[in-house]
Amino acid sequence: MKNNIFRLSLLAVFLCFSALAGAQITVVRVDGSSIYLDTSSAAKAPYKGQSFKVIVSTEKLTNPQTGKDLGDIYHYSPVGKITEVQPLYAVGEMANPAGIAVGQQALLEESADPAPAAAPQPQALQIPGEVRKKIIYAPIAQEIISVTEADVSAPGAQNLVTLSSDRQVTVWSRGENNTLKEVFSYFLPSSAQPITISAVPVKKGNAQIFVTVYTPARKKVSAFVLENKNGSLEKTAELPFFVKEQGCGAEKTVWAQTPFVSEEYPGNARQVVYEDGKFKASKKSFATLRNWLTGVARYGVEKEGADNLIYTSSTGTLRMVLQNGKRTESKDLFASSPNRVKYKQEILEFYPSVQVFGPQGDATIAAVENDAKIGLLAQMFGQYQNGKIHFLTYENGQLTVQDTTPLDGVVYDTACSQRAVLAAEVLPNGNSRIVEIFK
Repeated sequence: MKNNIFRLSLLAVFLCFSALAGAQITVVRVDGSSIYLDTSSAAKAPYKGQSFKVIVSTEKLTNPQTGKDLGDIYHYSPVGKITEVQPLYAVGEMANPAGIAVGQQALLEESADPAPAAAPQPQALQIPGEVRKKIIYAPIAQEIISVTEADVSAPGAQNLVTLSSDRQVTVWSRGENNTLKEVFSYFLPSSAQPITISAVPVKKGNAQIFVTVYTPARKKVSAFVLENKNGSLEKTAELPFFVKEQGCGAEKTVWAQTPFVSEEYPGNARQVVYEDGKFKASKKSFATLRNWLTGVARYGVEKEGADNLIYTSSTGTLRMVLQNGKRTESKDLFASSPNRVKYKQEILEFYPSVQVFGPQGDATIAAVENDAKIGLLAQMFGQYQNGKIHFLTYENGQLTVQDTTPLDGVVYDTACSQRAVLAAEVLPNGNSRIVEIFK
């Protein structure tokens, strides 16, 4: 019976409504038949006459034989209509608002022909075309949440290095017919929740692997340092930092942040060096504007030597800090984030990495967008159906999408090699495929 209810719920939502990816529409006041909605984070401005529904309750759906969590069943209110639109909120009318309360989430109808608003906005995300050459490797029976490339097994090996959701670090070599061969692997302790992986030769020799993890029992973020010791991965150090690589190929460096400053915000980034026989954070630093390093990049995008900061904002748009201190941002680009950590009462979102490459002043930015499943709120962990990589440039004071590479699975994170942007797409069956999208 529950399965039938679940199908009917999703079918009804598929026909009429979709969640606003990367945004929350929250009920903030109920006054008789009038429902006040916080639309300050909406991807698109609502309009008068637009239909909406409110999620009045949910219930868990599990497989009774396996106990597997299948997600939530959503129960909706009757349909209402938006009657008033203000800059940060909207008012809707509903004939029967029974069961609606402050704090509940609402869904706005995605109409094929929305009411005309102001001047039409650029349709950046509708640019067609899979115009970049790519290599798709054979599926791997892991849910890969982070990937990079480095010489780990031997000089010049160009190994692919992955981190899976079940705490497995794997070093791969490329085989024939786009297959991957496992060279060696390492399992993190069961107490550690994996977040991201980097691989950079900070000290002389082959690259070291830096795995950032969260330990819920200690409410602690740290980075394990793994090295190839005679053909196997061994942990040689643990750093009290959130660690992430920046840059592409041989120009990569690795940076550290002091986590959870003011409880939920990270600190500024400092470059990781190897001195006096140990890894440590140096005095060389840059401000991340309270963003985690996974969603941050620094490059001379505006012009050579500009050293612009590019980051994913809390609303999901891609932003760039200009030399004059002002900021520009992308239009309609939302980097939804499947990788999250519950820290105290906060949900910390680690956005997919932003990659920047090419000549300074004429650089290209590669950013991730994941699509939320129909009818499911994007802020729920793992409720995504596929992803894409957008390639943007800075032109005439704006960040503009030039082309887009769609993928078949969800992307947790990306990396940058000398020749390509790397992504691991998590497929609907839980397996993953590594994709190289050439620059």
